[in-house]
Amino acid sequence: MEQRKFWPWIWDSDGWSVALVLLLLVFFSQNATSTPIYNTFHSENHDWTFNHLTVHQATGAVYVGAINRVYKLSGNLTILVAHKTGPEEDNKSCYPPLIVQPCTEILTLTNNVNKLLIIDYSENRLLACGSLYQGVCKLLRLDDLFILVEPSHKKEHYLSSVNKTGTMYGVIVRSEGEDGKLFIGTAVDGKQDYFPTLSSRKLPRDPESSAMLDYELHSDFVSSLIKIPSDTLALVSHFDIFYIYGFASGNFVYFLTVQPETPEGVSINAASDLFYTSRIVRLCKDDPKFHSYVSLPFGCVKGDVEYRLLQAAYLSKPGDVLARSLNITAQDDVLFAIFSKGQKQYHQPPDDSALCMFPIRAINAQIKDRLQSCYQGEGNLELNWLLGKDVQCTKAPVPIDDNFCGLDINQPLGGSVPVEGVTLYTTSRDRMTAVTSYVYNGYSVVFVGTKSGKLKKVSLWFCFVFI
Repeated sequence: MEQRKFWPWIWDSDGWSVALVLLLLVFFSQNATSTPIYNTFHSENHDWTFNHLTVHQATGAVYVGAINRVYKLSGNLTILVAHKTGPEEDNKSCYPPLIVQPCTEILTLTNNVNKLLIIDYSENRLLACGSLYQGVCKLLRLDDLFILVEPSHKKEHYLSSVNKTGTMYGVIVRSEGEDGKLFIGTAVDGKQDYFPTLSSRKLPRDPESSAMLDYELHSDFVSSLIKIPSDTLALVSHFDIFYIYGFASGNFVYFLTVQPETPEGVSINAASDLFYTSRIVRLCKDDPKFHSYVSLPFGCVKGDVEYRLLQAAYLSKPGDVLARSLNITAQDDVLFAIFSKGQKQYHQPPDDSALCMFPIRAINAQIKDRLQSCYQGEGNLELNWLLGKDVQCTKAPVPIDDNFCGLDINQPLGGSVPVEGVTLYTTSRDRMTAVTSYVYNGYSVVFVGTKSGKLKKVSLWFCFVFI
């Protein structure tokens, strides 16, 4: 297939910060044999690496979240605005942060690592969250990055002080004419009393609203959040949940995570002894009580090799050709995901990696089967890290349709049977670390980035792959 220009795409990648901007926009001339021209952009400080990136769907403006800066660039990577986010005097042991009350800890000049960058299209603003002050977010105006608000006076305004990028993901959900909601998942670094690992928060249209980033629902009995129990951390001292990707599709919000396995009653104190699993978490958009929480493992297999360590993912459309081969419509959503081999080396994954594909319809079908079996009283809830023990599913004569959002029984619900994707392409060298996709003339085209900064183009034809 002839190569032509393939921008813009929205690409929020946590795993490819070094080569990210160098390979963002590649302009091919009308002659596919000519030499491509690369436009580049570098931060003013070599150590201020780029962490996140998103491209405005209408204007093509490029927003980059970096250490100590948020940049707005034109489509050809000319800098338009730079917004300073750090460094600032801080100490991770200050809670609440020193911006709320004085802190007796020694303060040092601390970098602000960008951990979240999302465009709120309906309100023409950018949500940028960093690692300073226990993880405070800013709402910035899209055109000039002017600060609209920086909520920082309530406990729920602090999301996570973990300074490693690639551990947090957020999804904005908004109905026409209504205030929005921010679903956010984040690593908590053992501070489960301070931070929920998953929550939904209010995102009012008025940036100065006192309800900004409040939990959607919060009471003594039920709240819009999930916390890691202290008993889990007592058994698995290095337990945390890393949120690699998230998206909304249909009536649901999804998060893709990597987290340690937690065998019931087994204590694991050494990080080297951990096995990891990649999981799909699904919630209904309109479920402030989180009764719809379902979590299933996922990955893919080729031959006798299992790929279970999620590296990156991207939600896209299949295009007419691929849709026909999958027996879905061109308007259905498909998920492309990169996995590394095995389950042991999450922090230093092997180079052996796979590009896999999951129709969202197939994911939902497997979740529906899991819900139906549990409501028939079969098996346990299978969520040891959260429940701490095996809990028997309760039999209940409830119809489970495609939009079922749970009850106050049989929740939260896990599973042990993986959702298996279609393995499209594998490589044993130069680990794949980033993925994006678009549809060109009815064909699904996938671009993957590698650890060394190479870009590969994968064309899908009836599930046959051309590199």
